[in-house]
Amino acid sequence: MTGDELPYRYDVEVVGLLASPAHRWDGRPDAAVAALAVESRDRVEVRAGLGIVGDRYAGVPAHRDASVTVIAAEGLDALAAELGTGPLDPLATRRNVVLRGAEVEALRGRLFSLDGVVLAGGRPANPCAWLDLALAPGAHRGMRGRGGIRCAPRTDGVLRLGPAVLRSAVPLDPARAGNAVRPAPRAR
Repeated sequence: MTGDELPYRYDVEVVGLLASPAHRWDGRPDAAVAALAVESRDRVEVRAGLGIVGDRYAGVPAHRDASVTVIAAEGLDALAAELGTGPLDPLATRRNVVLRGAEVEALRGRLFSLDGVVLAGGRPANPCAWLDLALAPGAHRGMRGRGGIRCAPRTDGVLRLGPAVLRSAVPLDPARAGNAVRPAPRAR
């Protein structure tokens, strides 16, 4: 990718990384499972066409176009304010990459890079009922439209906690990072 293809540059922060070898949330929500420690990492290796090394979705054919999930930390900040809770653990959402300072939802259907790792933003990473146990009652509904996006990795690379550079094909508004994006009503 050249600067011409991804001309917009943003200084962001990677505040959370997750690589989980097992799919933990299956079936009906269970408080004991939701309370287990999160598999946070300081760094993750991304492989083009496969996903994050050591993650449950890496190399799984059904998840080839959705093997890396990205979410905006500001969405959880906004949810905590709406629900009147204290801070919420963004890794409890089970998203692989948690960014601060990026309007993640605007990257649906767009190419972008994070510290040189090129990702193709895809469909929304819709929240599930488990969030009512893992985060707070009402989180399932409150995360709709800000649950992040599913991405296909296009290049190899390493992502690390801390300051990072996001480049995108479209302009982003970091002030909108916590806003919910609702799908447009279907035409009849």
